[in-house]
Amino acid sequence: MNITELRNKRAALWNTMEGFLNTHRNDMGVLSAEDDATYSKMEAELDALTNEVKRMERRDAHEAELNKPMSEPLTAAPEKTAQMDRKSGRASDAYREDFGRHLRGKALLHNVLSTSPDVDGGFLVPTDFEHNIVTALDEENVIRRLAKVITTHHERKIPVAVGHSTAQWTAENAAYTESNPTFGQKQIDAFKLTDLCRVSVELLQDAEFDIEDYLIREFARAFGIAEEQAFCIGTGTNQPTGIFTANGGTVGVTAASQTGITADEVISLVYALKSPYRRNAKFLMNDATVSILRKLKDGNGAYLWQPSVQAGQPDKLLGYELYTSPYVPTAQSGALTVAFGDFKNYWIGDRAGRTVQRLNELYATNGQIGYVATERVDGKVILPEAIQLLQQA
Repeated sequence: MNITELRNKRAALWNTMEGFLNTHRNDMGVLSAEDDATYSKMEAELDALTNEVKRMERRDAHEAELNKPMSEPLTAAPEKTAQMDRKSGRASDAYREDFGRHLRGKALLHNVLSTSPDVDGGFLVPTDFEHNIVTALDEENVIRRLAKVITTHHERKIPVAVGHSTAQWTAENAAYTESNPTFGQKQIDAFKLTDLCRVSVELLQDAEFDIEDYLIREFARAFGIAEEQAFCIGTGTNQPTGIFTANGGTVGVTAASQTGITADEVISLVYALKSPYRRNAKFLMNDATVSILRKLKDGNGAYLWQPSVQAGQPDKLLGYELYTSPYVPTAQSGALTVAFGDFKNYWIGDRAGRTVQRLNELYATNGQIGYVATERVDGKVILPEAIQLLQQA
């Protein structure tokens, strides 16, 4: 079954679920135990279809990337060799070749790695290696796709206007009324994130084993998980500050229930956000919260939640894109469960240069080699008013 057939099947199932709820509610407006079990089964099937659609979309994206040509045809006359631009530093072929030999514990051919060691004894990864990690992080980490990502070389201080000037109607020849706008400051730091993985010596000696590709995927997966969790609920102490925290977004709506959310509360959350931010606003929540919202209807009886039937298009709630993360809190007393806003006001600062260190001796008795990857990153909400949160009672 291809991806189009899966989407059509999911859309048909969703229409069936809508009709089922409309025809099987009793006089009290609820489902019987038997009907509830049937509906839950359909929900599980819908979730399975959604996950398969997303998996196939990722597969198609990877396939399209792999099918790109390895080189481009020459369209201009070649220049003289002495005038041709040559890659240097971490972007050079020599650096990439020596780094690959370093990972396998082989003698270096060009001895260029010594130009960029870090303080912990590792080596800065080649430029294309780092770009592959960053791309993989974007795929693994939903917050990185939504937020503003910058590269820093030191602590970054960001001035923020916390008050504005006010215009006054002034009579002719009257004195002007002074206005005093105020300014605050946010600072993007760099918290250390590390991962250590082990590879057997026998596997490294196998020429068919692509150690660089393996480390890119493994480190990207581990970093993506740790980052996304911190970007959602990080404390700000030795880690980024999360969106769903007291120092993250602004609480715009407090739900009447500890474990439920009404359609009116979702609508109120949308309009708690100032209209300029709503132009690029999106929803972010846990899958468990989506399950609650799926069953909500507006005043016209139309479901608020609309499953996407188009490739690469996210689901929508009240016409706004909806994204999920397993690290957003679920509905319970006092929890911040739904964020709605322009997430470009959450800034992620990558301190330039990820490193990989090879550990030759630590696991030698086990016949293994260790690899430690290190990155330094921070994240925080720069304008809290741009991201409104719904809090449970």
